[in-house]
Amino acid sequence: MSLYVILKFVHVLLAIIAIGFNASYAIWIARAEREPEHALHVLRGVKFLDDRFANPAYGLLLVFGLAMTFMAGYPLSTLWIAASLVLYVGLVLVGLFVYTPTLKRQIAVLEAEGATAPAYTQLSRRSSAVGIALAVDVVVIVFLMVTKPTL
Repeated sequence: MSLYVILKFVHVLLAIIAIGFNASYAIWIARAEREPEHALHVLRGVKFLDDRFANPAYGLLLVFGLAMTFMAGYPLSTLWIAASLVLYVGLVLVGLFVYTPTLKRQIAVLEAEGATAPAYTQLSRRSSAVGIALAVDVVVIVFLMVTKPTL
């Protein structure tokens, strides 16, 4: 078994972890909306999973992906690689500067004002919209990685 195959295995495993955790957030949050007494616990859980599992997995995905790219001899200017890297940078920036601060603020408002507060409702909508945009970004990256389109 080659080092490349091992890197590829770990890369795919990290993608499953990152995307799997992210996909579960919508389910947990939807359940919390139906049972607001559990919303704080759910949002704290989502934050924990994001900080400790999904985000580190996304970081390692870049490392392992670049390692495979260099091992295989693909230039970074290859369409599917370049497009994926641009989308990845967008994913990281929106995650760090929009989603995570929104989630932190959502938790703080929920603690201070409760689930019926207008600020909480507004933050929930923003979090959902940003989450959907990030999910679309991730799906496009996965599509590019799997299909490797060329011009």
